[in-house]
Amino acid sequence: MNNSQNTFPKLLVRNAEKFGDRKTAIREKDFGIWQSYSWKDYLDHVRDFALGLAALGFGRSDRVAVIGDNRPRLYWAVAASQCVGGIPVPLYQDAIEKELHYILDHSECRFAVAEDQEQCDKLLALKETCHRLEYIIYDDPKGMRSYKEPFLLPFTRVQEMGRKFGADNPAHFMHEVNKGGADDLAIIVYTSGTTGNPKGVMQTHKALIDSAKGFIDWDNLTEKEEVMAYLPMAWIGDHIFSYAQSVLAGFTINCPEDVSTVAHDMTEIGPTYIFQPPRIWENVLTKVMIKMEDAAWIKRRMFHFFLDVASQVERLRISHKPVPFGKRILHQIGNVLVYAPLVDNLGMGNIRVAYTAGEAIGPEIFEYFRSLGINLKQLYGMTESCAYVSMQKDNDIESETVGLPCSGVEIRISEAGEVLYKSPGNFRGYYKNPEATVETMEGEWLRSGDAGYLTRSGHLKIIDRAKDVSRLRNGTLFSPKYIENKLKFSPFIKEAVAHGKDMDYVAAFIDIDYGAVGNWAERRHIAYTSYTDLAQKPEVYDLLHDEVIRVNQSLTKDEQLKGAQIKRFLLLHKELDPDDGEITRTRKVRRRFVAEKYAELIDALYSDRESVSVNATFTYEDGRTTTMTATLKIRDAETF
Repeated sequence: MNNSQNTFPKLLVRNAEKFGDRKTAIREKDFGIWQSYSWKDYLDHVRDFALGLAALGFGRSDRVAVIGDNRPRLYWAVAASQCVGGIPVPLYQDAIEKELHYILDHSECRFAVAEDQEQCDKLLALKETCHRLEYIIYDDPKGMRSYKEPFLLPFTRVQEMGRKFGADNPAHFMHEVNKGGADDLAIIVYTSGTTGNPKGVMQTHKALIDSAKGFIDWDNLTEKEEVMAYLPMAWIGDHIFSYAQSVLAGFTINCPEDVSTVAHDMTEIGPTYIFQPPRIWENVLTKVMIKMEDAAWIKRRMFHFFLDVASQVERLRISHKPVPFGKRILHQIGNVLVYAPLVDNLGMGNIRVAYTAGEAIGPEIFEYFRSLGINLKQLYGMTESCAYVSMQKDNDIESETVGLPCSGVEIRISEAGEVLYKSPGNFRGYYKNPEATVETMEGEWLRSGDAGYLTRSGHLKIIDRAKDVSRLRNGTLFSPKYIENKLKFSPFIKEAVAHGKDMDYVAAFIDIDYGAVGNWAERRHIAYTSYTDLAQKPEVYDLLHDEVIRVNQSLTKDEQLKGAQIKRFLLLHKELDPDDGEITRTRKVRRRFVAEKYAELIDALYSDRESVSVNATFTYEDGRTTTMTATLKIRDAETF
């Protein structure tokens, strides 16, 4: 690696020199208007803030927490801390105080940069117990006028301090930038904590840059790409795709006005490259299906007919089989009438490449979007590998695999069936947790914790988390995530939890999608008062029963899993919620926690009972709780 370009601050200086004001580095939609910043603007803002941090006493190896939605100033805060040798620690913006306290205290952050009043209030409530936290800096001044704490500073005020500090110390900024090296820590990213407290993954500039370059080379990404930045900044996926790749390749990232406006903002920007975890693709599918249910019957018939044609054509393409002439003609007609207008409406008309990762995606959902003409591909990685392990290539797609090993990556399967790998993105270790680091590493190989195997074509297939793969009492293989993903192909199912380890049959909890099922109920004049009331309606149970049957029928096609069909299920009284500890901030099920919390419900599923009572506790974002009592019905499902 060129020493003049071996850290992100040095790459940022290069971009400012190379592109100046000619190229947009980042955009933000504010009050309905897109505000653009060139690479020169980017560097100027970063320099001012970095020097402002230095003026406040921020030094090399100091940590700064960053919390909020995707905003230019928060990305500048990440870059600025790196410029003066510091280490950013991004936090999930929807995390509750208890979760924030652990990470702030564990990472020993002296500084925090927050987006707005909401995030400042969380940090202020924690400052007395997080003794190392000295300064809180905020981006949005709305609602902050009455706050008088001397340690609470607006972002612009710190930049003013930086300009004064820079005038007095003109060589300081570049001296600190040039002092940085490839092996310096660039960021600490905390894991989602599915089995316990989150772990701080230490990643160097070299690991991040090498991984970002691997992604760029794999799909020939250029400085002309337009990318939407709206995934949590605390997730390694956003850091790689919205920060590392952007700085390395010089392309433009776009920050939407709000999470709720992403779909509309995408239609204005027309991104060329997009990265979304399965839950986002699932949500998009649900919204499409809801809209189609509201359409005239002839449009619905046409939509479903041509969608079936597209699905058949895509399966033939994936299998490298010829597409019959008649199917090709129908597909071209469908593209004019259905696929192209729908993709354009989703803001994906200019997409060259789309990725999904972070969790396993159901093959039905994956094939659905590919059948529309979206070049959706799966990749596999972890926070500990900078998300860089395997990826699908154009024209070499297998729906149920995560592609070939990336450039420079080696993969092997242990005797126990666990995936191990060596990657240029392998982490330095877990912050202040050498024991966990030793457990994760096997020499130079990193243990993924996932069960999988390499196919004859060299593709990696992930079955499930290794600790979650088990068997029923009759010896049938049981992979809960595989079954859950098949359930979540339904627009009426938001989340599912399958049970079956060492049991006689598979049973499931199902979370309805409140929006989709509510829309379905309203069109049928079914009155309801709440989520719980709607979920327990007999008509809704009938609706979800059909979805379970669909999954059971599809499982008959898999020799290993056909004995793992769902025999009994219930509809939960509430959505699984990260605030209640049931799922992580990245929407991964905390299985052990769910099993303990809802042990009585699981016992009922494996009995002859037709209903079960539950006392539920809900946690609000401010920590307050409320309780309710509900009676949940249990339904049997046909197996085949």
